[in-house]
Amino acid sequence: MAIPRAAREVLSLRALNRATLERQMLLERRRLSATQAVERLAGLQAQAPNPPYIGLWSRIEGFRREQLTEALRRRRIVRMSTLRATLHLMTAQDALAWRPLLEPVHQRGLLGSTHRKELEGLDRAAVIAAGRVLLGERPRTGAELGQALGLQWTGREAASLAALIRNNLPLVHLPPGGTWNSHQSAVLQPLGDWLGEAVEASPATQDDMLLRYLAAFGPATLADAGAWSGLTGWKAVVERLRPQLRVFAGEDGQELFDLPRAPRPDPDTPAPPRLVAEWDNLLLSHADRSRILSEAHRARVFTVNGIVRGTVLLDGFVAGVWKIERGKNKGRNVANVLLEPFGRWSKADRAGVEQEALDLLAFTSDDESERRVVRLA
Repeated sequence: MAIPRAAREVLSLRALNRATLERQMLLERRRLSATQAVERLAGLQAQAPNPPYIGLWSRIEGFRREQLTEALRRRRIVRMSTLRATLHLMTAQDALAWRPLLEPVHQRGLLGSTHRKELEGLDRAAVIAAGRVLLGERPRTGAELGQALGLQWTGREAASLAALIRNNLPLVHLPPGGTWNSHQSAVLQPLGDWLGEAVEASPATQDDMLLRYLAAFGPATLADAGAWSGLTGWKAVVERLRPQLRVFAGEDGQELFDLPRAPRPDPDTPAPPRLVAEWDNLLLSHADRSRILSEAHRARVFTVNGIVRGTVLLDGFVAGVWKIERGKNKGRNVANVLLEPFGRWSKADRAGVEQEALDLLAFTSDDESERRVVRLA
Protein backbone atom coordinates (compact mmCIF):
# COMPACT_ATOMS: atom_id res chain seq x y z
CA MET A 1 0.00 0.00 0.00
CA ALA A 2 1.41 3.38 -1.01
CA ILE A 3 2.24 5.80 1.79
CA PRO A 4 0.15 8.99 1.55
CA ARG A 5 2.24 11.93 0.37
CA ALA A 6 1.55 13.89 3.57
CA ALA A 7 2.82 11.00 5.72
CA ARG A 8 6.16 10.57 3.96
CA GLU A 9 9.38 11.35 5.78
CA VAL A 10 10.71 14.75 4.77
CA LEU A 11 14.41 14.97 3.94
CA SER A 12 16.08 18.30 4.61
CA LEU A 13 18.66 19.84 2.30
CA ARG A 14 21.41 18.78 4.72
CA ALA A 15 20.06 15.23 4.74
CA LEU A 16 20.24 15.12 0.94
CA ASN A 17 23.70 16.64 1.06
CA ARG A 18 25.08 14.04 3.44
CA ALA A 19 23.44 11.14 1.59
CA THR A 20 24.93 12.30 -1.70
CA LEU A 21 28.40 12.91 -0.25
CA GLU A 22 28.40 9.48 1.39
CA ARG A 23 27.58 7.75 -1.88
CA GLN A 24 30.05 9.92 -3.77
CA MET A 25 32.77 8.92 -1.29
CA LEU A 26 33.36 12.52 -0.22
CA LEU A 27 32.69 12.09 3.49
CA GLU A 28 35.60 9.68 3.76
CA ARG A 29 38.14 8.39 1.26
CA ARG A 30 37.72 4.69 0.51
CA ARG A 31 40.11 1.82 -0.16
CA LEU A 32 39.05 0.87 -3.68
CA SER A 33 40.65 0.27 -7.05
CA ALA A 34 40.08 2.82 -9.79
CA THR A 35 37.75 0.41 -11.58
CA GLN A 36 35.71 -0.26 -8.45
CA ALA A 37 35.37 3.45 -7.78
CA VAL A 38 34.30 4.30 -11.34
CA GLU A 39 31.68 1.56 -11.17
CA ARG A 40 30.38 2.77 -7.80
CA LEU A 41 30.22 6.36 -9.05
CA ALA A 42 28.34 5.28 -12.21
CA GLY A 43 31.02 6.93 -14.32
CA LEU A 44 33.12 10.08 -14.19
CA GLN A 45 32.74 12.93 -16.64
CA ALA A 46 35.95 13.14 -18.66
CA GLN A 47 35.65 16.32 -20.69
CA ALA A 48 39.38 16.87 -20.18
CA PRO A 49 42.03 14.24 -19.34
CA ASN A 50 43.09 15.36 -15.83
CA PRO A 51 39.84 16.00 -13.90
CA PRO A 52 38.89 12.29 -13.55
CA TYR A 53 42.27 11.63 -11.94
CA ILE A 54 41.62 14.43 -9.45
CA GLY A 55 38.08 13.15 -8.97
CA LEU A 56 39.43 9.77 -7.92
CA TRP A 57 42.16 11.35 -5.76
CA SER A 58 39.47 13.15 -3.78
CA ARG A 59 37.66 9.85 -3.16
CA ILE A 60 40.21 7.02 -2.94
CA GLU A 61 42.70 6.64 -0.11
CA GLY A 62 46.26 6.59 -1.42
CA PHE A 63 45.21 6.92 -5.06
CA ARG A 64 48.05 7.18 -7.60
CA ARG A 65 47.73 8.47 -11.15
CA GLU A 66 49.16 5.31 -12.68
CA GLN A 67 46.28 3.26 -11.24
CA LEU A 68 43.77 4.92 -13.58
CA THR A 69 46.17 5.00 -16.51
CA GLU A 70 46.78 1.27 -16.13
CA ALA A 71 43.03 0.55 -15.92
CA LEU A 72 42.56 2.45 -19.20
CA ARG A 73 45.38 0.58 -20.89
CA ARG A 74 44.13 -2.77 -19.66
CA ARG A 75 40.64 -1.93 -21.02
CA ARG A 76 38.97 -2.18 -17.62
CA ILE A 77 37.87 1.46 -17.95
CA VAL A 78 37.09 3.22 -21.23
CA ARG A 79 36.75 6.86 -22.21
CA MET A 80 33.82 7.51 -24.54
CA SER A 81 30.62 9.47 -25.03
CA THR A 82 27.83 8.09 -22.83
CA LEU A 83 25.72 10.01 -20.30
CA ARG A 84 24.33 13.31 -21.61
CA ALA A 85 26.22 12.54 -24.85
CA THR A 86 29.38 13.76 -23.11
CA LEU A 87 32.74 12.10 -22.59
CA HIS A 88 32.87 9.87 -19.53
CA LEU A 89 35.07 7.25 -18.00
CA MET A 90 33.03 4.09 -17.57
CA THR A 91 33.87 0.53 -16.67
CA ALA A 92 34.04 -1.64 -19.76
CA GLN A 93 30.96 -3.58 -18.64
CA ASP A 94 28.90 -0.46 -18.03
CA ALA A 95 29.95 1.04 -21.36
CA LEU A 96 28.78 -2.08 -23.21
CA ALA A 97 25.54 -2.28 -21.26
CA TRP A 98 24.59 1.41 -21.21
CA ARG A 99 25.69 2.86 -24.54
CA PRO A 100 22.86 1.28 -26.62
CA LEU A 101 20.30 2.68 -24.19
CA LEU A 102 21.82 6.15 -24.57
CA GLU A 103 21.46 6.18 -28.36
CA PRO A 104 18.48 8.63 -28.27
CA VAL A 105 20.57 11.08 -26.24
CA HIS A 106 23.27 11.09 -28.90
CA GLN A 107 20.77 11.48 -31.71
CA ARG A 108 19.09 14.38 -29.95
CA GLY A 109 22.48 15.97 -29.34
CA LEU A 110 23.39 15.70 -33.01
CA LEU A 111 20.10 17.27 -34.10
CA GLY A 112 20.64 20.15 -31.69
CA SER A 113 24.19 20.79 -32.83
CA THR A 114 25.72 23.08 -35.43
CA HIS A 115 26.10 20.01 -37.70
CA ARG A 116 22.36 19.58 -38.26
CA LYS A 117 22.09 21.83 -41.32
CA GLU A 118 25.21 20.37 -42.90
CA LEU A 119 23.77 16.84 -42.61
CA GLU A 120 20.38 17.63 -44.19
CA GLY A 121 19.56 15.54 -47.24
CA LEU A 122 22.43 13.16 -46.56
CA ASP A 123 22.06 9.37 -46.76
CA ARG A 124 23.09 8.97 -43.16
CA ALA A 125 22.91 5.18 -43.15
CA ALA A 126 25.40 5.04 -46.01
CA VAL A 127 27.79 7.43 -44.27
CA ILE A 128 27.58 5.46 -41.02
CA ALA A 129 28.24 2.20 -42.87
CA ALA A 130 31.25 3.76 -44.57
CA GLY A 131 32.52 5.09 -41.25
CA ARG A 132 32.22 1.64 -39.74
CA VAL A 133 34.31 0.19 -42.58
CA LEU A 134 36.97 2.89 -42.21
CA LEU A 135 37.27 2.33 -38.48
CA GLY A 136 37.37 -1.42 -39.04
CA GLU A 137 40.48 -0.94 -41.14
CA ARG A 138 42.31 0.91 -38.37
CA PRO A 139 41.63 3.35 -35.53
CA ARG A 140 41.50 6.97 -36.71
CA THR A 141 41.26 10.45 -35.25
CA GLY A 142 38.06 12.39 -35.83
CA ALA A 143 39.87 14.58 -38.36
CA GLU A 144 41.18 11.56 -40.26
CA LEU A 145 37.75 9.98 -40.25
CA GLY A 146 36.09 13.15 -41.54
CA GLN A 147 38.67 13.62 -44.28
CA ALA A 148 38.29 10.03 -45.48
CA LEU A 149 34.50 10.36 -45.59
CA GLY A 150 34.83 13.71 -47.34
CA LEU A 151 36.50 11.95 -50.28
CA GLN A 152 33.25 10.02 -50.80
CA TRP A 153 30.81 12.80 -49.92
CA THR A 154 32.42 15.77 -51.59
CA GLY A 155 31.08 19.17 -50.68
CA ARG A 156 30.15 18.09 -47.14
CA GLU A 157 31.98 19.41 -44.08
CA ALA A 158 34.45 16.80 -42.83
CA ALA A 159 33.75 17.76 -39.20
CA SER A 160 30.01 17.14 -39.65
CA LEU A 161 30.60 13.75 -41.28
CA ALA A 162 32.84 12.75 -38.37
CA ALA A 163 30.24 14.01 -35.87
CA LEU A 164 27.63 11.80 -37.52
CA ILE A 165 29.83 8.77 -36.95
CA ARG A 166 30.71 9.73 -33.36
CA ASN A 167 27.03 10.04 -32.47
CA ASN A 168 25.97 6.79 -34.11
CA LEU A 169 28.81 4.42 -33.24
CA PRO A 170 30.13 3.73 -29.72
CA LEU A 171 33.71 4.94 -30.11
CA VAL A 172 36.44 4.63 -27.50
CA HIS A 173 39.17 7.25 -27.13
CA LEU A 174 42.20 4.98 -27.14
CA PRO A 175 44.98 5.54 -24.61
CA PRO A 176 47.29 7.35 -24.27
CA GLY A 177 44.58 9.83 -25.31
CA GLY A 178 42.59 10.75 -22.20
CA THR A 179 45.39 9.83 -19.80
CA TRP A 180 47.12 12.26 -17.46
CA ASN A 181 48.34 15.42 -19.21
CA SER A 182 47.55 13.97 -22.64
CA HIS A 183 46.93 16.69 -25.21
CA GLN A 184 46.98 14.62 -28.38
CA SER A 185 43.98 14.20 -30.65
CA ALA A 186 41.86 11.23 -29.67
CA VAL A 187 42.27 8.10 -31.75
CA LEU A 188 38.88 6.40 -32.10
CA GLN A 189 37.95 2.74 -32.30
CA PRO A 190 34.55 1.02 -31.98
CA LEU A 191 33.96 -0.22 -28.45
CA GLY A 192 33.49 -3.85 -29.47
CA ASP A 193 36.72 -3.88 -31.45
CA TRP A 194 38.68 -2.38 -28.55
CA LEU A 195 37.32 -4.78 -25.94
CA GLY A 196 37.16 -7.87 -28.15
CA GLU A 197 35.63 -10.94 -26.57
CA ALA A 198 37.32 -10.45 -23.21
CA VAL A 199 34.41 -8.39 -21.81
CA GLU A 200 30.77 -9.38 -21.90
CA ALA A 201 27.73 -7.45 -20.66
CA SER A 202 24.01 -7.81 -21.20
CA PRO A 203 22.25 -4.67 -22.47
CA ALA A 204 20.97 -2.57 -19.59
CA THR A 205 17.38 -1.44 -19.19
CA GLN A 206 16.33 1.98 -18.02
CA ASP A 207 15.16 0.29 -14.82
CA ASP A 208 18.74 -0.92 -14.25
CA MET A 209 20.09 2.57 -14.82
CA LEU A 210 17.71 4.16 -12.33
CA LEU A 211 18.80 1.75 -9.61
CA ARG A 212 22.47 2.47 -10.34
CA TYR A 213 21.80 6.20 -10.40
CA LEU A 214 20.09 6.16 -7.02
CA ALA A 215 22.92 4.09 -5.54
CA ALA A 216 25.39 6.78 -6.62
CA PHE A 217 23.37 10.00 -6.33
CA GLY A 218 20.11 9.37 -4.46
CA PRO A 219 17.72 10.22 -2.99
CA ALA A 220 16.59 11.97 -6.15
CA THR A 221 13.67 13.12 -8.27
CA LEU A 222 12.82 11.92 -11.76
CA ALA A 223 14.04 15.25 -13.11
CA ASP A 224 17.37 14.56 -11.42
CA ALA A 225 17.66 11.19 -13.20
CA GLY A 226 17.02 12.96 -16.49
CA ALA A 227 19.66 15.59 -15.79
CA TRP A 228 22.21 12.88 -15.02
CA SER A 229 21.55 10.68 -18.03
CA GLY A 230 19.97 12.85 -20.70
CA LEU A 231 17.22 10.23 -21.05
CA THR A 232 13.47 10.84 -20.81
CA GLY A 233 10.66 8.46 -19.84
CA TRP A 234 11.51 8.12 -16.16
CA LYS A 235 7.92 8.26 -14.94
CA ALA A 236 7.11 4.86 -16.43
CA VAL A 237 10.33 3.46 -15.01
CA VAL A 238 9.64 4.60 -11.47
CA GLU A 239 6.08 3.28 -11.57
CA ARG A 240 7.43 -0.17 -12.45
CA LEU A 241 10.03 0.03 -9.70
CA ARG A 242 7.97 1.84 -7.06
CA PRO A 243 7.35 -1.33 -4.97
CA GLN A 244 11.15 -1.75 -4.70
CA LEU A 245 11.87 1.86 -3.79
CA ARG A 246 11.55 4.02 -0.74
CA VAL A 247 9.81 7.34 -1.34
CA PHE A 248 10.57 10.49 0.62
CA ALA A 249 9.45 14.08 0.35
CA GLY A 250 11.75 17.03 -0.14
CA GLU A 251 11.38 20.30 1.72
CA ASP A 252 9.39 21.64 -1.24
CA GLY A 253 7.14 18.58 -1.31
CA GLN A 254 8.70 16.89 -4.35
CA GLU A 255 8.88 13.09 -4.48
CA LEU A 256 12.36 11.74 -3.81
CA PHE A 257 13.10 8.13 -4.69
CA ASP A 258 15.77 5.96 -3.13
CA LEU A 259 16.96 2.43 -2.55
CA PRO A 260 15.58 1.14 0.76
CA ARG A 261 18.97 0.18 2.22
CA ALA A 262 21.08 2.95 0.75
CA PRO A 263 23.06 5.01 3.28
CA ARG A 264 21.40 8.17 4.57
CA PRO A 265 23.73 9.57 7.25
CA ASP A 266 22.63 11.87 10.02
CA PRO A 267 22.41 15.42 8.62
CA ASP A 268 24.88 16.54 11.29
CA THR A 269 27.56 14.07 10.18
CA PRO A 270 30.83 16.02 9.83
CA ALA A 271 31.90 16.67 6.23
CA PRO A 272 35.64 17.31 5.80
CA PRO A 273 37.02 19.96 3.42
CA ARG A 274 37.32 18.62 -0.12
CA LEU A 275 38.59 19.92 -3.44
CA VAL A 276 36.27 18.66 -6.17
CA ALA A 277 37.52 18.36 -9.74
CA GLU A 278 36.39 20.39 -12.72
CA TRP A 279 33.32 18.94 -14.46
CA ASP A 280 32.71 16.59 -11.56
CA ASN A 281 29.42 14.70 -11.78
CA LEU A 282 28.71 15.75 -8.19
CA LEU A 283 27.57 19.05 -9.72
CA LEU A 284 26.11 17.69 -12.95
CA SER A 285 23.81 14.88 -11.85
CA HIS A 286 20.79 16.67 -10.37
CA ALA A 287 18.29 19.05 -11.92
CA ASP A 288 18.18 20.77 -8.53
CA ARG A 289 21.78 21.28 -7.43
CA SER A 290 20.90 23.00 -4.16
CA ARG A 291 21.91 19.93 -2.14
CA ILE A 292 25.51 20.86 -3.05
CA LEU A 293 25.53 24.29 -4.68
CA SER A 294 23.59 27.42 -3.77
CA GLU A 295 21.94 29.08 -6.75
CA ALA A 296 23.59 32.30 -5.62
CA HIS A 297 26.98 30.80 -6.48
CA ARG A 298 26.02 29.00 -9.69
CA ALA A 299 27.43 31.59 -12.10
CA ARG A 300 30.79 31.50 -10.33
CA VAL A 301 31.08 27.75 -10.92
CA PHE A 302 29.38 27.28 -14.32
CA THR A 303 31.04 29.75 -16.66
CA VAL A 304 29.52 31.28 -19.80
CA ASN A 305 31.96 29.33 -22.01
CA GLY A 306 30.91 25.94 -20.65
CA ILE A 307 33.58 25.36 -18.02
CA VAL A 308 32.56 23.78 -14.71
CA ARG A 309 35.23 25.01 -12.31
CA GLY A 310 36.92 23.02 -9.59
CA THR A 311 35.08 23.61 -6.31
CA VAL A 312 35.84 23.74 -2.60
CA LEU A 313 33.45 21.92 -0.27
CA LEU A 314 33.09 23.16 3.29
CA ASP A 315 30.54 21.51 5.54
CA GLY A 316 29.51 19.59 2.43
CA PHE A 317 28.48 22.61 0.32
CA VAL A 318 30.33 24.57 -2.36
CA ALA A 319 32.10 27.44 -0.60
CA GLY A 320 34.59 28.48 -3.27
CA VAL A 321 36.51 27.50 -6.38
CA TRP A 322 40.12 26.55 -7.00
CA LYS A 323 42.63 26.24 -9.82
CA ILE A 324 46.25 25.17 -10.17
CA GLU A 325 48.85 27.46 -11.72
CA ARG A 326 52.36 26.26 -12.54
CA GLY A 327 55.39 28.22 -13.72
CA LYS A 328 58.99 29.10 -12.91
CA ASN A 329 60.55 31.62 -10.55
CA LYS A 330 64.32 32.19 -10.75
CA GLY A 331 64.72 28.89 -12.56
CA ARG A 332 62.77 26.86 -10.00
CA ASN A 333 59.41 25.22 -10.70
CA VAL A 334 56.60 26.80 -8.69
CA ALA A 335 53.09 25.38 -8.24
CA ASN A 336 50.20 27.37 -6.79
CA VAL A 337 46.66 26.51 -5.85
CA LEU A 338 44.61 29.68 -6.11
CA LEU A 339 41.58 29.55 -3.82
CA GLU A 340 38.61 31.87 -4.36
CA PRO A 341 36.28 31.78 -1.32
CA PHE A 342 32.63 32.72 -1.76
CA GLY A 343 32.49 34.09 1.77
CA ARG A 344 34.54 34.31 4.93
CA TRP A 345 36.11 31.00 5.97
CA SER A 346 36.89 30.18 9.57
CA LYS A 347 40.52 29.68 10.55
CA ALA A 348 39.95 25.95 10.93
CA ASP A 349 38.21 25.68 7.55
CA ARG A 350 40.97 27.60 5.82
CA ALA A 351 43.62 25.37 7.38
CA GLY A 352 41.76 22.26 6.26
CA VAL A 353 41.35 23.51 2.70
CA GLU A 354 44.99 24.60 2.49
CA GLN A 355 46.16 21.15 3.55
CA GLU A 356 43.96 19.54 0.88
CA ALA A 357 45.39 21.99 -1.65
CA LEU A 358 48.97 21.09 -0.75
CA ASP A 359 48.11 17.41 -0.99
CA LEU A 360 46.59 18.04 -4.42
CA LEU A 361 49.74 19.80 -5.60
CA ALA A 362 51.79 16.80 -4.49
CA PHE A 363 49.42 14.45 -6.31
CA THR A 364 49.58 16.40 -9.56
CA SER A 365 53.34 17.07 -9.49
CA ASP A 366 56.14 15.43 -11.44
CA ASP A 367 58.78 17.46 -9.60
CA GLU A 368 59.34 16.75 -5.91
CA SER A 369 61.60 19.79 -5.63
CA GLU A 370 59.06 22.33 -6.87
CA ARG A 371 57.94 25.11 -4.53
CA ARG A 372 54.30 24.69 -3.56
CA VAL A 373 52.13 27.58 -2.46
CA VAL A 374 48.46 28.03 -1.58
CA ARG A 375 47.06 31.50 -2.22
CA LEU A 376 43.67 33.12 -1.59
CA ALA A 377 42.26 35.37 -4.28
